[in-house]
Amino acid sequence: MKLLRFGPRGHEKPGLLDADGVIRDLSAHIDDLDGGRLGRHTLSELAGLDPARLPEVAADTRLGPCVGRVGKFICIGLNYSDHAAETGAEVPPEPVVFNKWTSAICGPNDEVIIPRDSQKTDWEVELGVVIGKQARYVAEADAMEHVAGYCVVNDVSEREFQLERSGTWDKGKGCDTFGPLGPWLVTPDEIADPHALDMWLEVDGHRYQNGNTRTMVYRIPFLISYLSRFMTLEPGDVISTGTPPGVGMGQKPPVYLRPGQQMRLGIEGLGVQTQRVIAEPTDSSRA
Repeated sequence: MKLLRFGPRGHEKPGLLDADGVIRDLSAHIDDLDGGRLGRHTLSELAGLDPARLPEVAADTRLGPCVGRVGKFICIGLNYSDHAAETGAEVPPEPVVFNKWTSAICGPNDEVIIPRDSQKTDWEVELGVVIGKQARYVAEADAMEHVAGYCVVNDVSEREFQLERSGTWDKGKGCDTFGPLGPWLVTPDEIADPHALDMWLEVDGHRYQNGNTRTMVYRIPFLISYLSRFMTLEPGDVISTGTPPGVGMGQKPPVYLRPGQQMRLGIEGLGVQTQRVIAEPTDSSRA
């Protein structure tokens, strides 16, 4: 299944994408697509529904983040060998773990805001793994039983805030709108091998990233097992698993986002995101 959330920001409803690419309303069956609705039993019940009997949703309806009420948004840094090489970093001996704040989460096609005083806002297409079953001290062999599905993540990053302002990476990773999720949450039965997916990102039609999840250093079963040693992974938590080469920081010279540009990115089988980049609105424009 390709599950989704649609409607105005903060008032999204659950839905699915049928075989003809039509959005169908699931709100008569579940109240939202969040951690409490991502267990195997609920997903099995939804898979048994006839999409043709569900109300159709207008094609131009806004898509929200594909998971609601995310508890933790966990990211893995330098997890692609070819991306580590372009940044001049060595592959880390253990996964680099950082957080994006849940206030960064937005819809897959929402505008991305360049923060005030930013000169180095960057892009990163990433494979997101959504947890569907609580995981604590999970064995690697059992880890995939805890996956509800996969989605596209744009790990938008402000490199000066991240790398030049002291402390951890988190301050450059969690700005508002820096975490577009979706368009779909795709269940594992549709993805034969999550470690063999093409992924790409373009800015204004120029393709900067063109990679594949096969160059991931620490793979999904290991990451789930590893993270579950340090925290309880809860249903609805999102793990963003790293990016292939082609980020703005890795260009020679570096290239960063500017207001008015458009990002377009996707992962094989998981859909496409499109975001217009805007400057931080003034207080008056927020009113």
